[in-house]
Amino acid sequence: MAHGRIRARIRRSNLYTFACLRPRTTEEGAHSLEGPGFSRTVHCNQPHLHEKKPLHYCKNNISTTKYNVISFLPKALFEQFRRVANIYFLLAACVSASPISPFTPVSMIAPLVFVVGLSMAKEALEDWRRFLQDVKVNRRKVTVHKGDGVFDLKAWQKIRVGDVVKVEKDQFFPADLLLLSSSYDDGICYVETMNLDGETNLKVKRSLEVTLPLDNDDAFKDFTGKIQCEDPNPNLYTFVGNIEYERQVFPIDPTQILLRDSKLRNTDHVYGVVIFTGHDSKVMQNSTKSPSKRSRIEKKMDYIIYLLFTVLILISMISSIGFAIKTKFQTPDWWYLQPKEAEYQYNPNNAALAGMSHLVTALILYGYLIPISLYVSIEVVKVLQARFINKDLQMFDEETGTPANARTSNLNEELGQVDTILSDKTGTLTCNQMDFLKCSIAGTAYGVRSSEVELAAAKQMASDFEEQESDLSNFPMPKNKARGLSENNRMGGEIEMERVVTSKSDENKKPAIKGFNFDDNRIMNCHWLEEANSDVHLMFFRILAVCHTAIPELNEETGRFTYEAESPDEGAFLAAAREFGFEFCKRNQSSIFIRERLSYSGQPVEREYKILNLLDFTSKRKRMSVVVRDEDGNILLMCKGADSIIFDRLSKNGKTYFEATTRHLNEYGESGLRTLALAYRKLEEQEYSAWNNEFQKAKVAVGSDREETLEQLSDVMERELILVGATAVEDKLQKGVPQCIDKLAQAGLKLWVLTGDKMETAINIGFACSLLRQGMTQICITTMNSDSLTNNGKEAIREHILNQITNASRTIKLEKDPHAAFALIIDGKTLTYTLEDDMKHQFLGLAVECASVICCRVSPKQKALVTRLVKEGTGKTTLAIGDGANDVGMIQEADIGVGISGVEGMQAVMASDFSIAQFRFLERLLVVHGHWCYKRIAQMICYFFYKNIAFGLTIFYFEAFTGFSGQSVYDDWYMLLFNVVLTALPVISLGVFEQDVSSEVCLQFPALYQQGPKNLFFDWYRILGWMGNGLYSSLIIFFLNVIIFYDQAFRANGQTADMAAVGTTMFTCIIWAVNLQIALTMNHFTWIQHLFVWGSVTSWYLFLLLYGMISPYYSKNAYQILVEALGPAPLYWIATILVTVTCNLPYLTHISFQRCFSPMDHHILQEIKYYKKDIEDQNMWTRESSKARQETKIGFTARVEAKIRQLKGRLQKKQSSIGALSPS
Repeated sequence: MAHGRIRARIRRSNLYTFACLRPRTTEEGAHSLEGPGFSRTVHCNQPHLHEKKPLHYCKNNISTTKYNVISFLPKALFEQFRRVANIYFLLAACVSASPISPFTPVSMIAPLVFVVGLSMAKEALEDWRRFLQDVKVNRRKVTVHKGDGVFDLKAWQKIRVGDVVKVEKDQFFPADLLLLSSSYDDGICYVETMNLDGETNLKVKRSLEVTLPLDNDDAFKDFTGKIQCEDPNPNLYTFVGNIEYERQVFPIDPTQILLRDSKLRNTDHVYGVVIFTGHDSKVMQNSTKSPSKRSRIEKKMDYIIYLLFTVLILISMISSIGFAIKTKFQTPDWWYLQPKEAEYQYNPNNAALAGMSHLVTALILYGYLIPISLYVSIEVVKVLQARFINKDLQMFDEETGTPANARTSNLNEELGQVDTILSDKTGTLTCNQMDFLKCSIAGTAYGVRSSEVELAAAKQMASDFEEQESDLSNFPMPKNKARGLSENNRMGGEIEMERVVTSKSDENKKPAIKGFNFDDNRIMNCHWLEEANSDVHLMFFRILAVCHTAIPELNEETGRFTYEAESPDEGAFLAAAREFGFEFCKRNQSSIFIRERLSYSGQPVEREYKILNLLDFTSKRKRMSVVVRDEDGNILLMCKGADSIIFDRLSKNGKTYFEATTRHLNEYGESGLRTLALAYRKLEEQEYSAWNNEFQKAKVAVGSDREETLEQLSDVMERELILVGATAVEDKLQKGVPQCIDKLAQAGLKLWVLTGDKMETAINIGFACSLLRQGMTQICITTMNSDSLTNNGKEAIREHILNQITNASRTIKLEKDPHAAFALIIDGKTLTYTLEDDMKHQFLGLAVECASVICCRVSPKQKALVTRLVKEGTGKTTLAIGDGANDVGMIQEADIGVGISGVEGMQAVMASDFSIAQFRFLERLLVVHGHWCYKRIAQMICYFFYKNIAFGLTIFYFEAFTGFSGQSVYDDWYMLLFNVVLTALPVISLGVFEQDVSSEVCLQFPALYQQGPKNLFFDWYRILGWMGNGLYSSLIIFFLNVIIFYDQAFRANGQTADMAAVGTTMFTCIIWAVNLQIALTMNHFTWIQHLFVWGSVTSWYLFLLLYGMISPYYSKNAYQILVEALGPAPLYWIATILVTVTCNLPYLTHISFQRCFSPMDHHILQEIKYYKKDIEDQNMWTRESSKARQETKIGFTARVEAKIRQLKGRLQKKQSSIGALSPS
């Protein structure tokens, strides 16, 4: 506690130049709040005044559920009856209560209730989980002012507008608050906004100076005030309002606003007054409602149902017309039916009415064309597929013990059809951790460890080595030169891999240090003293230790200092300085203290650096400087920043190491590292005094040009710098991210990164994960500053952005190099314009043409809007992946939402369709499970329609054969068991266990994934092909049986077969034909498939045997039919074999022809695996796997290929020059 009080006495605002300036505190600076959009009035510390109209504001409880108690039944029923088949069966169930139905009402209603009820129960369970998460959030506790200076705990959901709340360290803000004061004397506090914009660096907020005295509980006893501000809106980065306090009006800006779901850090407590609650808060304004998602296959299934329903109506009309004709013209002659006393449905005097009644009968009788059991089977299959995803050990994260989780099973097959992935950055691609990895000092590069990008590229280079060698051998070079080049390549690969191994072994020997992954004995343990330019090294380390705004904290357990920094980069620099022997140990109001170790064995010496000025980092300045006075009285300006900025400010004498440092920076950038240049300048006392006088006057000045003046003065001082070196920090990617992105790119997937981070940070991550690379043209779409522009000015901005988009699109179209790659980079302010209706399609057209797209500084709402634009604009399947509350909108908006079970809470997971522990598991989720699930569901549905058409049409043929009498050729029990028992399990096994290739092959041949996005297995050609197969089978089954049994002796005494015998034989043929068909369809057999397929055939004979043994009262014409009638008759067995073979012969011929003359990718792989060519001929297998990649321009494979092309180009030039010099 004592340590905390010491820290609290630091006036933090003294550390900042631009970010924490005090606002004007006079009425002259108050905002003008007139007109629509600025109607909110908040009475501070008087929440009861807002319970009456017109100030009746919403409560602070939130709900992210899809349903509530009242809406569940109607909305869930609507969801179920969006399925066309369910509507048909609902109508059929209603009609089944009438006397004209061929079936009992129970047989029609029970299956419908079961199917709809099961699906609704699943929806309810998924929404219940969201409800429990909402309850957990709403019941969080926070300290609220009750009155008379007394604060007490209250649930978030009970907080009201106007309440004064006290939020303590590491707590989330329960609503949008106006900061009144903090535990620091000057009202400064640190806020983590990870859940809002994904950024891990802390934001500095500061209160109005007039409210600083409100720094304890008693101070709020008589506190009142009135706030006039903007209405609720989703903009996270702006706020306009005024507070009337003590008869004066003061302006409020975003630096005083604490947003809901952000967290208080490094500050003991703050006081704030509630402005926006619940769904009025900015984070909730950025949220979207939980959508209802349906897969593309399920939507297409509706059209198939429409088609089958059309066929059903058509054959029912034919049957109805035929029955009416029979009734009108032939029934009067059938004296034995007594037509004069017939009911209306058989009355020849009213044939039209008879035909209409028969139409209803036919619609129900032929209902087997539209299988209700299909939906039940699909639900069962999808649940089992989801179980396999959940139990996949390859997607289990051992560190956290977190498995993959399919939170909904509705979208399994969508995983296999993804075209574009939209990903968050922080916490999704990265680990929120920076490591100091390399540096360049005095023109010498230090750091022997490799970045993750280098490791991945080295492994890829090694795996492609043989292919490169064969490619290089094609050049017409002298053999000795080709051999030498080959040996050089091999040696280079071995050196690279050796460095990888060495790096890994070193990591195992040394304990990990947070933020420091550097290794080089030349400058560790004071060995830098032996280097040629040790004075430059000394300045480099001092800049690292002094130029920052961090606060040290002593870890009492380890005795080492840790640092609370505004950005992870600063933390990594300070950790590096500490390990180099320059430990930042203390900061007070005016000085920084460094423990410097300047000898091998000597004790560290504590040195004081007095802080004279600090020119902090902004995205516009791209640099940070500190002016200090050392113990010798020297005044130094120490500066760090982007190399492009620093290099422009170097003096003539400061460029000694310019060329070497530039070369090292390019190498670091190619390795995916974040780089900064370090420089300094010595100042004369008189020069500094004159500049400081001007600077202090500008700091306290009031006026619109104040910040511009400060910037100009800072720019004057940050000139004539001397370069000392550069740093290279690795923004630690999550394990396996580069490899995963590379594999997804090879699978033909596009990747967009949507992040709240700054553009520089996003670009660095783009290089780190190989979305960007050297040689790729970066198209940066930016906008002018629009803060002070009028409407006409904003039109100019729109035109400016549109011109940039048009020019970029023209550049891409005119590019003739087929290997040229473009990356689009755009920020949130520009997106505001490009997402408008008049520009969004041009923007999307440009983005689609680019190899990668990075959107920076985007709000959660913009993430959702970009996702919607890609989804609707391209018409292809989108997948959004993120780990924070700021990603919920895009996760819900995308066709598939994937949540990362990360460190940012569970909001993203709760809103997602699938959750995984790390980004790298997305590779297996899509390339393996997505590929399998798509093909399984597609083949399963096609087969389902095939078997029902083959079965249902035989009923129609028989009815036409028997005068449209409505008579079924099959026993009722046969028809009931057909979909439920006799063909149910094989089709479920197809949907659950089918594999065209193994998971290992899927990952080795990622191009197989494109079968899903191209929809090769569920296009209309294949669907109609299966329907045609069903039509063919139905014709063969019916007519071939009729031909065989017509006028043929069936029994031993010469009797012909009756209807029961013919019907049972036809049904036997159907069972054999459809089960043999599914056996031919399957590529992967286990004992389960064998059991289900052949067990289904066996179960038919067992049923027939047992059914024939029960009393004739129940079995009717089927009594002893197998034992006495069919079994002894050779014709029965001959017909079964002949019909079954004839039905399946065309399909067998088709797949044989296809495999021989037009094989698909998986056919070739199956043949290679079957003949074990992958084992016998490893070179061939490697060559085939290298070809099985979609052409891509992102990923480290593309980076390696670009290097190979560069090498080939050099070889060609060299060969040309040799040819030109050689004598003719």
